[in-house]
Amino acid sequence: MQGVEDNEEIIERVAAIDVGKAEVVVCIRIPDPARPGRRQQEIVHSSTLTPRLLVLADRLVELGVTRVVMEATSDYWKPVFYLLESRGLDPWLVNARDVKHLPGRPKTDRLDAVWLAKVAERQMLRPSFVPPGPIRLLRDLTRYRAGLVKVRTAEKNRVEKLLEDAQIKLSSVVSDIFGVSGREMLAALLAGERRPTVLAQLARTRMRPKIPLLEEAFVGQFTEHHAFLLRLMLARIDEAGADIAALEDRIRQLVAPFATVVTRLDEIPGVGATAAWTVIAEIGLDMSRFPTPAHLSSWARFAPGVNQSAGKTKGRGATGHGNRYLGQALGEAAVAAAHTHTFLGDRFRRLARRRGGPRATVAVGRSILVIIWHLLSQPDARYHDLGPDYTRRRADPNRATRNHVQHLEALGYTVTLTPVALA
Repeated sequence: MQGVEDNEEIIERVAAIDVGKAEVVVCIRIPDPARPGRRQQEIVHSSTLTPRLLVLADRLVELGVTRVVMEATSDYWKPVFYLLESRGLDPWLVNARDVKHLPGRPKTDRLDAVWLAKVAERQMLRPSFVPPGPIRLLRDLTRYRAGLVKVRTAEKNRVEKLLEDAQIKLSSVVSDIFGVSGREMLAALLAGERRPTVLAQLARTRMRPKIPLLEEAFVGQFTEHHAFLLRLMLARIDEAGADIAALEDRIRQLVAPFATVVTRLDEIPGVGATAAWTVIAEIGLDMSRFPTPAHLSSWARFAPGVNQSAGKTKGRGATGHGNRYLGQALGEAAVAAAHTHTFLGDRFRRLARRRGGPRATVAVGRSILVIIWHLLSQPDARYHDLGPDYTRRRADPNRATRNHVQHLEALGYTVTLTPVALA
């Protein structure tokens, strides 16, 4: 028999909140002073307006509630959570999947609150990660920036489709039609210039050799209708770009107190300042919440899932859906690292050859996340690259020889090995 740690202590004073947009239902469970060993239960319906929530918070403090749990319902949990936190309570935000109601039983807001309270008092729940105040502010900015980048990208795609509709094949010749040369050409189109030879002469520097191709690309049917739409689209792109720049200035102000951390994360191949901002905003700076790198990887869903039954492993080890903002930042960092002459770049290329690009992206993203955990856990640590030949230097030559011999024998050859020194 193997001893395990199993804490069955029941929390004496607990409250559970079923959160809605306009109303919350609270189940409070405390010991019954008249009947030892029994529980008292109180159901409270409250509006989500701030004065009503303050009254509810005072009631919880009066009853000596030590734990308040609530489900993560859209963004409706935020005002309730923040207000209870400001009143000195210790609210827990839990994943709705962890407290799924038993099938076959009726479901109401009241029953959901009671069920959540009973599960919470037996300590069968884990709190979700809710960052501290300063990190929340940074998270709001980085997430809004990510949203604006998507808006700007979508608008750029609309511009390209509009040019295709006008038979202007600029994107077939120019890699970035929104560079300096591309924007000048688009501005000339809006100004009424339609001559391909004149438009092609606006090319600069390395684009100059493409002038003959550009002249052919500008042969099309660009009408006033296209100009009207293009003007609106470019205005939206410029507006989004200005807003993104303003957000980045504000982000730099917020990360100034831990600029050293950003610098250390920036040393990881593929991780730039923007990715470092996102990582800090999504996982915070305190790694005590994640005891090991494996805990952080599991939370971020950068570790294979386990689905085993009757001794058989089902599925293909899918990672599941985690924090999409963190996942996007790590994925982009992994792809950027693939183009570097570093350990991470070599790791990506080796995995991509055997398992494909998507799996290599997840694997290298996890490696980056492990490195980030160590850097945040050790304030004095710095990233040191192992080099692109690290894996080959540590490989066992005898094992590699056996593998090659086995492959050749499987193809029908008889292999005789002769050392180079004796040849």
